Amino acid sequence: MTTFTGDPTEQDAREAATTASATTEHIARYERYSTHNYHPLPVLLSTAEGSWVTDVDGRHYLDFLAGYSALNFGHRHPGLVAAARRQLDRVTLTSRAFHHDQFGPFCRELAELTGTDRVLPMNSGVEAVESAIKLARKWAHRVRGVPQDTAEIIVAGGNFHGRTTTVVSFSSDTDARADYGPFTPGFVSVDYGDVEALRSAITERTAAVLLEPIQGEAGVIVPPEGYFSEVRQLCDRAGALLVADEIQSGLGRTGSVLALDHEGVRADLYTLGKALGGGIVPVSAVVGSEEVMSTLRPGEHGSTFGGNPLACAVGREVISMLRTGEIRERATTLGRHLHRRLAEFLGNGAAELRGRGLWAGLDIDAGSTTGWQASLALAARGVLCKPTHGSTLRIAPPLVIGEHDLDRGIDAIGEVLAG
Repeated sequence: MTTFTGDPTEQDAREAATTASATTEHIARYERYSTHNYHPLPVLLSTAEGSWVTDVDGRHYLDFLAGYSALNFGHRHPGLVAAARRQLDRVTLTSRAFHHDQFGPFCRELAELTGTDRVLPMNSGVEAVESAIKLARKWAHRVRGVPQDTAEIIVAGGNFHGRTTTVVSFSSDTDARADYGPFTPGFVSVDYGDVEALRSAITERTAAVLLEPIQGEAGVIVPPEGYFSEVRQLCDRAGALLVADEIQSGLGRTGSVLALDHEGVRADLYTLGKALGGGIVPVSAVVGSEEVMSTLRPGEHGSTFGGNPLACAVGREVISMLRTGEIRERATTLGRHLHRRLAEFLGNGAAELRGRGLWAGLDIDAGSTTGWQASLALAARGVLCKPTHGSTLRIAPPLVIGEHDLDRGIDAIGEVLAG
């Protein structure tokens, strides 16, 4: 970390001016040329390793966001980088017009890891959700006999499944929906965690119920105990599918391969993403039962980049790391430590704490500070975090973080909350 003591030398002054100028120029280019669909913190990152990132000025920061779970294994994990480099020297893209030697092993290994029958690889998380929606509708029409163009999918308020036109059609976030209509029909929204509302919404047209085991964007909302068991029973009685969006919650974040495993419940389809690409390439997938996945036939769905050799090679290394159980155990153990320590702030700047594993939503006391202001104050202390819904800090460090570094970040949160 660069520090200055006493009067800076002429060289120090030149270097400081150069990096300050680089940050200013970059942000100016961002403001001028990019579309402002994000509001990033004013930090210009240059390098990263493990749980740490470094800006162009040489300042080091703990990453307490981990790319919304895309960096579960940290930045530039040696095993993942090595897998990518090996594949870069072989072949990176074939399209699905041909077979390649990474595809079959990737699908088999991911199916075995998740206890499912078949795998449909895609790229981004929202592509996996769109694919699951198509699968659920096709299954309802072909297998259940729901009349064409009448299948409905029940979703939950506060959901976040991505930002395509179809997905924002059933979002309850006004920012995500504003001016994007007309919206895609066929979705019914109920309150998350409300079994009776779901029971009332199910009809003979219900193809599926699409839910996040934990709602991340909504503030790391954990449903009431037993909720998913009742959802599963309602789906079974209605002959509807249960689709679990595990893009943020899956692949170790909560201490298990799938967050739904904590509920002792199995879904018919799961959507996976983010961590599946190891923080190197975008990789997503729908995994599920033979009955549902086999409704797709050649030509009815596809993706040029989905399941490409580079993505499969990286994904296979992710699967290998998850299979040992070490990463999941770290998420469980460090998660207990995280929640125990964050609970100390309740009544001392924080109003509510939620989460599971190494994932927490911490609500800041009303009137004390905003989530954005808290994030800026944390950045000044060398910790990178972002708010959601104004006053909730979303805390999700890489699963490879050490306990000392975890405490360092938690201490910084306590300092900010204390004012």
